[in-house]
Amino acid sequence: MSCILHIESSTQVCSVALSENGTSIYKEFDGTALNHAKVLAPMIRDAISFADSHAIPLDAVAVSMGPGSYTGLRIGVSEAKGICYGRDLPLIAIPTLELLCVPVLLYHEIEENALLFPMIDARRMEVYASVYDRALNTIRPTAADIVNENTYKEFLDKGPVYFFGNGAEKCSSVIQHPNAHFISDIVPDAKYMFPLAEKVWVRDKFEDVAYFEPFYLKQFIATQPKKLI
Repeated sequence: MSCILHIESSTQVCSVALSENGTSIYKEFDGTALNHAKVLAPMIRDAISFADSHAIPLDAVAVSMGPGSYTGLRIGVSEAKGICYGRDLPLIAIPTLELLCVPVLLYHEIEENALLFPMIDARRMEVYASVYDRALNTIRPTAADIVNENTYKEFLDKGPVYFFGNGAEKCSSVIQHPNAHFISDIVPDAKYMFPLAEKVWVRDKFEDVAYFEPFYLKQFIATQPKKLI
């Protein structure tokens, strides 16, 4: 099977985990706001030391790919690439918003027809958001949304919608639809990456270590040509 090192640094928290054969065997979490440059490398070193001391060879490195903090993503991906180069390991990229859905599906009662709205704060009243069903099929791809009371009405009118992630907190006072539900304290955490990473591992859908870049959604939008009115 596989032993995968998981790295998550897309928001104000960062974490590292190890999984073996689809089971979490090591985890470390730091909630110090945007202190990734100082704490992430030692956390990774401790995780690798744990694997080495237990004679567990690493088979791959999984990293949270964004969207999220530009600096946090850059640090996490750089660390992941360095390990992949140094140990000749494949790189797995996990969408951060999909990762946010894992603890919600594991620990919360969600209706069969519900939609999941993971959100990351993008400042002011803007969020990065995707829409998934309970099987984690993408209903709407990731976008940067400016939130008001009608932003997600097309989804809310059809059934229950669950909003979560640090972007959802500021939406709870704006979105008052009866089908809107808000789940607090959901953050991206490396210990929940292994189900998604294992799926990628089985499918051999690895990234090109040399050319892979995080999903900098803001940067992508800024480079698009403007329409002439």
